[in-house]
Amino acid sequence: MAFPQPKPADGKIIIYPPGVKEITDKISNDELVKRLKMVVKTFMDMDQDSEDEKQQYLPLALHLASEFFLRNPNKDVRLLVACCLADIFRIYAPEAPYTSHDKLKDIFMFITRQLKGLEDTKSPQFNRYFYLLENLAWVKSYNICFELEDCNEIFIQLFRTLFSVINNSHNQKVQMHMLDLMSSIIMEGDGVTQDLLDSILINLIPAHKNMNKQAHDLAKVLLKRTTQTIEPCIASFFNQVLVLGKSSVSDLSEHVFDLIMELFAIDPHLLLSVMPQLEFKLKSNDGEERLAVVRLLAKLFGAKDSELATQNRPLWQCFLGRFNDIHVPVRLECVKFASHCLMNHPDLAKDLTDYLKVRSHDPEEAIRHDVIVTIITAGKKDLSLVNDQLLGFVRERTLDKRWRVRKEAMMGLAQLYKKYCLHAEAGKEAAQKVNWIKDKLLHIYYQNSIDDKLLVEKIFAQYLVPHNLETEERMKCLYYLYASLDPNAVKALNEMWKCQNMLRSHVRELLDLHKQPASEANNTAMFAKLMAIAKNLPDPGKAQDFMKKFNQVLGDDERLRTQLELLISPACSCKQAEICVREITRKLANPKQPTNPFLEMVKFLLERIAPVHIDSEAISSLVKLMNKSIEGTADDEEEGVTPDSAIRAGLELLKVLSFTHPTSFHSSETYESLLQCLKMEDDKVAEAAIQIFRNTGHKIETDLLQIRSTLIPILHQKAKRGTPRQAKQAVHCIHAIFTNKEVQLAQIFEPLSKSLNADTPEQLITPLVSLGHIAMLAPDQFASPMKSVVANFIVKDLLMNDRFPGGKNGKLWTPNEEVSPEVFAKVQAIKLLVRWLLGMKNNQSKSANSTLRLLSAMLVSEGDLTEQKKISKSDMSRLRLAAGCAILKLAQEPCYHEIITPEQFQLCALVINDECYQVRQIFALKLHKALGKLLLPLEYMAVFALCAKDPVKERRAHARQCLLKNISIRREYIKQNPMAHEKLLSLLPEYVVPYTVHLLAHDPDFTKTQDIEQLRDIKECLWFMLEVLMTKNENNSHAFIRKMVENIKQTKDAQAPDDGKMNEKLYIVCDVALIVITNKSTTYNLDSPKDPVLPTKFFTPPDKDSGNTKCYLSDEAKTLLLTGKPKPATVLGAVNKPLSAAGRRPQDRTTETGSNISGNSDPSSPAANRGREPNSEVPETEVSENEENPVILLTVVPAKTEKKDEPVRNKSLPPQTSTERGKKRTAPAAGSENIQHIPEERKSEESAAPVPPKARRGRPPKVVSESNTAKNADPNKTAGRGRKRVTASQEGPAEAETTNVKVSKQQETNVKRAPAQRQMDLQRIQVLDSDGYSVMELESTPESSAEELDLFKSCESSQNEVDNTKLAEGGFLKVRRKSMPKGRRQRL
Repeated sequence: MAFPQPKPADGKIIIYPPGVKEITDKISNDELVKRLKMVVKTFMDMDQDSEDEKQQYLPLALHLASEFFLRNPNKDVRLLVACCLADIFRIYAPEAPYTSHDKLKDIFMFITRQLKGLEDTKSPQFNRYFYLLENLAWVKSYNICFELEDCNEIFIQLFRTLFSVINNSHNQKVQMHMLDLMSSIIMEGDGVTQDLLDSILINLIPAHKNMNKQAHDLAKVLLKRTTQTIEPCIASFFNQVLVLGKSSVSDLSEHVFDLIMELFAIDPHLLLSVMPQLEFKLKSNDGEERLAVVRLLAKLFGAKDSELATQNRPLWQCFLGRFNDIHVPVRLECVKFASHCLMNHPDLAKDLTDYLKVRSHDPEEAIRHDVIVTIITAGKKDLSLVNDQLLGFVRERTLDKRWRVRKEAMMGLAQLYKKYCLHAEAGKEAAQKVNWIKDKLLHIYYQNSIDDKLLVEKIFAQYLVPHNLETEERMKCLYYLYASLDPNAVKALNEMWKCQNMLRSHVRELLDLHKQPASEANNTAMFAKLMAIAKNLPDPGKAQDFMKKFNQVLGDDERLRTQLELLISPACSCKQAEICVREITRKLANPKQPTNPFLEMVKFLLERIAPVHIDSEAISSLVKLMNKSIEGTADDEEEGVTPDSAIRAGLELLKVLSFTHPTSFHSSETYESLLQCLKMEDDKVAEAAIQIFRNTGHKIETDLLQIRSTLIPILHQKAKRGTPRQAKQAVHCIHAIFTNKEVQLAQIFEPLSKSLNADTPEQLITPLVSLGHIAMLAPDQFASPMKSVVANFIVKDLLMNDRFPGGKNGKLWTPNEEVSPEVFAKVQAIKLLVRWLLGMKNNQSKSANSTLRLLSAMLVSEGDLTEQKKISKSDMSRLRLAAGCAILKLAQEPCYHEIITPEQFQLCALVINDECYQVRQIFALKLHKALGKLLLPLEYMAVFALCAKDPVKERRAHARQCLLKNISIRREYIKQNPMAHEKLLSLLPEYVVPYTVHLLAHDPDFTKTQDIEQLRDIKECLWFMLEVLMTKNENNSHAFIRKMVENIKQTKDAQAPDDGKMNEKLYIVCDVALIVITNKSTTYNLDSPKDPVLPTKFFTPPDKDSGNTKCYLSDEAKTLLLTGKPKPATVLGAVNKPLSAAGRRPQDRTTETGSNISGNSDPSSPAANRGREPNSEVPETEVSENEENPVILLTVVPAKTEKKDEPVRNKSLPPQTSTERGKKRTAPAAGSENIQHIPEERKSEESAAPVPPKARRGRPPKVVSESNTAKNADPNKTAGRGRKRVTASQEGPAEAETTNVKVSKQQETNVKRAPAQRQMDLQRIQVLDSDGYSVMELESTPESSAEELDLFKSCESSQNEVDNTKLAEGGFLKVRRKSMPKGRRQRL
């Protein structure tokens, strides 16, 4: 390329510095460079004050700006010329020698291009490039360009050049000069154009940031230095893009949120005007746009040193509102942000808590899951970052519907517990804060899901008591954990060990089957065992297939069987167990299959059966720990338990382990320590020690003679003079571990039987217990002497005599401490009779019939067998309970069940409607327990139908849960046992209907066949049973039930076949049952799958010739039952008078106490709906249930018209017409004193009113005088058969329905209000959806009460009633249950 030759500037002579020859194009490049270097040296040495030199070299300055130099191809020439020009601008500042704007532009563009040489710091010329940069920055030469119209082009080129050449080899000086050069342009100019701003901002976006970090850092420092000047330009840019939507203003428009994030990190002041624009964007209609803004603000608010939330509260509040955004990804992003915010800004936790609470109930599983992750992540970093409320959200989610959420919550809590409680990383205060976690995690073992149970076991082995700890440390951890658990957690842990032991037994039996010769029977037994094992693994369907495969592998691989046998052998140590698991896993692993579902399933099995915690060494360590607690040298106080609690818990722990690992106890040292415990004063400690000997001492007699010789006298002493429970365990211990037990038991029996003295009842209790258990364990040896004891002492001297008058305390139940020794002795005497009979197992002798008659008489006489009225009401309650439970116990033995008459069965059933709350409660629990173990015949399940009449809602709810559980157990048993199909009459739950019908037909309260109130009670009881049975129409069971009821009408009552009145009652109950079935089912009219069989004990054979199709209900009764017209309100005719109708007290159903299961017999009943009305008011009563002849004071508030606490005044109410048992009244809170309180001014009036004699249970009422009858009887009341009804006012927890009573002002002032008490911390909301389903939301709150957990423990909720489930808003479980259309949902 030809370059123009240099010419004199403006015709002036160019004067060169001394020694510099003329610079022309004729010279070579080397010479040119040589001469330019001298020129550079000259200009470098010149300063601004050298006016002569400035004038002298002006032509040279102009000459150096010629095209020849600016476009010279030689790099060195261009660099030297640029250095000269830079010095020229310095020397001639502030005015440049170049007047042409075009020339100036060319010069600065030329200089800018030369700055690219700064990139290579290793270049020989780098120092000159640095000099050039330094000179330009120091002089601010580029400021001359402000006068140019297109100066922006120069600046953009300069900025781009500098940002492109900066790299990590440059030192701090280079960066500073660049900053000085660029910042002067920004700060001294009139503004920053968008293109120039883009040249800076482009270095902040992630793509460029990763390419050149130094450019990113340079841009950050530049922006921070020029914040005040550049902020308006940045605001304008974001305003154009965010508000006006002009994305074309810049190529960076699509990176606005990245830029805001970077700018905020540089200096929040850069975005002072931008933040309000983000608030506008948060409200955008575009979900994706809101999501982008939320992501940005999450980073801004969550940044470690960010103060944006405090500086811009409106934006913060607007951002928090996005937690409730309709767009799922937005809510998810907000939840994820919360974790960083909690960790970096603990002060904002209060603002976040309420929003996280709502999101913890989010319908989206992923959001609820991330709420847990958020809280747990913050908690693991520092527990102080999460408050108790946030931890409560995680606690709630352990009961979430979705497994993924439950698992995350449980694992998160386990990790917190291990970190802060086990390792104590944050001190005692933090440990105390999360101390509840261990209990909560173990409570989850009550859930039905096998996945939950397996996870609890895994958590226990890895987090609560880590199995990889050394034995002593592991046992110390277990010892103090067990001592600090609440009772329900202890039961859950015991159940966990029990389940694991049972599974070990299944596997052991499977291995035993492998040792037997192959046969069809062996294969069948093996298959049944595999099914039993699969039920204890996740996803039982797949588990069955995998267990079949595992069984096949076991059959083919003898070494594998050997390893498995060692794993489940009692002698396997924890270390051996780990080796066996490793070997079996390695054997089954397939390297070519990284994910092996079969191997995972086998691992689940091995984890459950491997003894990773307990072995002989572990038991020895536990015993040593307990010894230290006894000696007072343990760290009990430091671990948060008292020494006494530690000792007692340690013995209980050893007792539980003695069931599951008995061989691990067989050592002299262990038994010596247990002998010391037997000598302690704590009765429970000694009792537990005896039970441990009983469970583990089978080899004591042969291997440990010294222990034997010491143990025998102690057991004899405990059997004769210990506590009743110690005596029981001592007798059983002798029977279990000694070969000469007959001699040992005789040495106890003889002195005890001879020393019985009814005059000292306090000394009778322990001997009676011992004698009863001896008679049960060794019936052949002691049958004859025991018969004499029973006849001459137990019945004649003890039960048929009341030697000591009982206290008249006015209560129906008193604590054990207040019960007289004579009553305790009588209770034990009844138990002795039962144990004696259970030992004999002979129904041919007269003893069984005599005992049953005695027990029946006890129930008929209400517990006062002598009828001398010497014993108190509370003592009578104890004896009624004992008699009822005794019949239940005898009915569990088939030979005695055969001789129990229907009348005796009915008397026993009526105990569940006893007037005493505690009698009903305890009897129901014993009934449920025996039914759950399939020990009682099916007819006893019908007894729960009578619970519909219980006035306490929790009792009804409990009975319903018991029914659900028992039905579920029976159906599962039928499925799992093919042989059960031959015994369907005694197992199929639907066969309880005939027993229920018969029992209700003989209900003493059912006296008038067409009385609407009594028929309503019958329907209520029938629905209580049928609702549970008809939840699922399995195998067309609805038609089967209908057919069964119709068949009953073709029979007669076997109890009284010739009694027309009784048969009419039976048919009426059948008609009511048919109304219930037709009302509640749409498939009842289909053909029955099979012809039902009726129990011959209760019904005569059906008469097939005469079809009984008559409806025995009157038209009026039938109409009222179908329409469900509400009952009239229950009131007392005269508040100040004693209750009339001997022994009957009015009662109202309670409706408002919280429960997770509806306690109403019929969910569609008006009574049920009335209980849910928001404005319904609750009367408050002064009297408690268990009072003798109480006077009931009611404060009555009409619904919707009066305030809750304001009684009605000056209102006359209609008198009540009936006080039948079916109308239930309120019960005050549990624990209230059951003592009668009567205002002074009313005592005389009340004492004058005669009290009618009470009718006896189960037999016609006694005759009363005409005067008394006329004075006290209510003409509207029916006498019934005289059974004492459930008292209206209950000691159990409940509230009442609105009752209308006329109350005087004086009475109102004397009312003692009983506060309502919630016994179960559960919330229930019932609504109907558009499909006619009843939708219930179940929520468990963090504060789980002991009563709630006890309810779950006693009767775990069955899933048989669930037709369909889905997740409701808030993350709760919606249970969809079939509900009748409105017209058919009316209740009696």
